[in-house]
Amino acid sequence: MANLSEVNTANFSTEVLNSTVPVLVDFWAEWCGPCRALAPILEAVSTALDGKVKIVKLNVDQNQQLAMQYSVSSIPTMIVFKGGQQVDRIMGLVPKDAIIAKLSTQL
Repeated sequence: MANLSEVNTANFSTEVLNSTVPVLVDFWAEWCGPCRALAPILEAVSTALDGKVKIVKLNVDQNQQLAMQYSVSSIPTMIVFKGGQQVDRIMGLVPKDAIIAKLSTQL
């Protein structure tokens, strides 16, 4: 996840809610195997949609309030935000093409 930036409670509004492009937030945790498997897939999606979508990671263990606020009850969960609003949700370990297809509807 070298190219994906981390967001937290302090910068969530700036990086996600006030973004001028759609943002996919990956709610994850270090101990979650499927979350770790998803990281390289999200890197590939980020490369494929470079400049069109921002992809960020949010550690649910360190940001429990945000996870609760967005009703994240299982991980990995990815929430797509556009114009400061939640517009889509992707749950579980899904392939790159499925993520790109979901994001493409928001471009």
